[in-house]
Amino acid sequence: MWKSAEEKLAREIFRQSKASTDGEAIKDVRENSKKATKVRIEVPWGHIAGKWWGPKDARPILCLHGWQDNIGTFDTLIPLLPQEFGYLAIDFPGHGFSSPYPPGMSYSAYDYIWLIYRIQEIYEWKKVSILAHSLGAILSFVYSGLFPEKVEFVIAMDALKPKIMPDIVDYIKTMLTGVALEDERNLIPKEPPSYNFDALVDRLYIGTYKSISKDYGPYILSRNVRKSTKYPDKYYFNRDGRLKYLMHLLISQESCLILARRIDFPYMYIRADQSIVKFWEEEKYLLEVIEEMKKCNPHFVMHQVPGRHHVHLTHPTTISGILSDFIRKNCQANKEKRAKIKSKL
Repeated sequence: MWKSAEEKLAREIFRQSKASTDGEAIKDVRENSKKATKVRIEVPWGHIAGKWWGPKDARPILCLHGWQDNIGTFDTLIPLLPQEFGYLAIDFPGHGFSSPYPPGMSYSAYDYIWLIYRIQEIYEWKKVSILAHSLGAILSFVYSGLFPEKVEFVIAMDALKPKIMPDIVDYIKTMLTGVALEDERNLIPKEPPSYNFDALVDRLYIGTYKSISKDYGPYILSRNVRKSTKYPDKYYFNRDGRLKYLMHLLISQESCLILARRIDFPYMYIRADQSIVKFWEEEKYLLEVIEEMKKCNPHFVMHQVPGRHHVHLTHPTTISGILSDFIRKNCQANKEKRAKIKSKL
């Protein structure tokens, strides 16, 4: 039942969309995205929801989204990537259609790093290949530095490293008091504020600093809202309010440099020239890590592309060629493995 309800809502959201950008091309992408297989991964607190594109007979590329987004962020990009490879995109806990944490718990980026480890163990992958955006990219950087022997390659879209926070004490206080308030609100059986479709799109557009243009908002909203039970033409955001106070990674710049030195496999960083990420921290911290990775890893490459933080969603053709070349070059071992599996069938 949960599947049909989600699909019905997604169809309704897209029917209301007036998306016209890219004309027939975007329609083709939508049709291709429907070819993905829904995935439900059981975990102790519930389940992780996901979608799997492409072949199932070999290890896929694991796709990780950004903070308060969901796997809809990959719907326009993945159909443009090499179809001889598989892609498994997952909603982080509390996001999209994945289970939230139980009451009384808080969200932490450290838990999400452990989730990468858990997924790799569940599927028994000796190595993992990662395509990630924003928070997902930051988590991938830390995971790669901690377990370089477990990673084949990483594609990091518009984020690279954890933010250096000058005032950690006030940050922790704000996070703890905020999550306590949201946890109490979750226990109240009251529907959150609801909005009509146009207002939903506007809120997402403004909330992402105009990164998710209005034509592409439905890709995120289709996994991010629920139908109001009070007003037939309105919706409310179903994200767990505790996510607003997710505890981000509190790592020093020296630790970031140590992690960077440990990464010795193909790693591509794509930076959008109009991204808000450049305002997250002083530029020098990012540049230091980039220089360290260039110096220590001959497989590190960086591209700057025109666009905003969600360029992979709103203008996927801007980066799909770069990504496709990188994937084909660095997935040869996986391709050979699949050939061996097929020969035994």
